[in-house]
Amino acid sequence: MKDVMISYPNTRPMCSANCDGAAAVLVTGAALKTLAPEQRRRAVKISASVLTTDPWEEACQVLPNVNTLTRNAARRAYDTAGVGPEDLDLVELHDCFATAELVHYDNLMLCPEGGAVDFFDSGATWRDGSTPVNVSGGLESKGHPISATGIANIWEVATHLRGEAGDRQIPGARVGLAHVIGLGSACGVHILERAAA
Repeated sequence: MKDVMISYPNTRPMCSANCDGAAAVLVTGAALKTLAPEQRRRAVKISASVLTTDPWEEACQVLPNVNTLTRNAARRAYDTAGVGPEDLDLVELHDCFATAELVHYDNLMLCPEGGAVDFFDSGATWRDGSTPVNVSGGLESKGHPISATGIANIWEVATHLRGEAGDRQIPGARVGLAHVIGLGSACGVHILERAAA
């Protein structure tokens, strides 16, 4: 808190560093059956993949609202996947600033509305809590490669679902949520499950 203030209450170390990065992902359908058993074992099911953009609001043609578009994406993703926040074994959310993590606990419905601080203080978001969040360390620890951030969050969740996360592994992880936002504004919420392949 004693470092350079960027935008209250976020100080410099509470803001993720923008950095370079690239990402790619292989998405397959029926072709999965043609792959080797080891490759099929590592497959992760995409139970929901939802993208939302700024909602239209009366009297304003452009009013970026990451809260509403994130809530809309989360609600649709839960409905599509047939799960709720209580079913998640881990969450990798877009924490470009320390305060963003708290805001998105609420937006992703991980806690009762307005209950983000209590949710955090309860220990629920810790690695051994009921809903581990950003066990990778989040964007503040790994940097924020703007156009690769979403795939990085998906990769982290997939790595846990495969049981390949090493020291940060969430034991028995079966369902995870990856979240990303972008200026413009847009939000992606993806619910992934360990495949039964």
